[in-house]
Amino acid sequence: MSSPPPVLLLDVDGVLNAVRPDLPEGWQRGRFNGYVLSWDPSVIARLREWHETGRVELQWLTTWTSMADRLLAEPMGLPRGLRTHDRDELPTGYRGDRRGISGWWKLAAARAVAEAEPDRRIVWIDDDLAEQAADTSEWLATNGQVLVVAPAFSTGLTHDELDRVEAWLAQG
Repeated sequence: MSSPPPVLLLDVDGVLNAVRPDLPEGWQRGRFNGYVLSWDPSVIARLREWHETGRVELQWLTTWTSMADRLLAEPMGLPRGLRTHDRDELPTGYRGDRRGISGWWKLAAARAVAEAEPDRRIVWIDDDLAEQAADTSEWLATNGQVLVVAPAFSTGLTHDELDRVEAWLAQG
């Protein structure tokens, strides 16, 4: 029996949705739940391909929560039915206040994923990781099976960052 692929925890705003006034060639833009989102279909195609070939298991870890699956997945080019993490669904003891046990609910969710399957590798892509470094650095220092990528909010996830993820996955 083969082991499951690494989990890729995926944020939306600042990762898939680059908050920028200009729309680079080839990008798409749409309005969802009253918000305008801009994305690079070629970045999303790589993520989808990784998921569909079993290279990673994509999971949503975003404030969009289940709306990411319901409203964004298909128009952006991702499969529907991905697992969604929501602060309200965190196990007892992880919820704490709105920001979770260590201050940030997404860290609590990532910790819950890692603790549920301690031998499974995790890629966590969220633009807020740089901003939340004080909360996350101690946990990350003791969890070498986790790779974090913090795209710039204004540019979103890039192919260079995906190349870095691919190189890390190849080491596995």
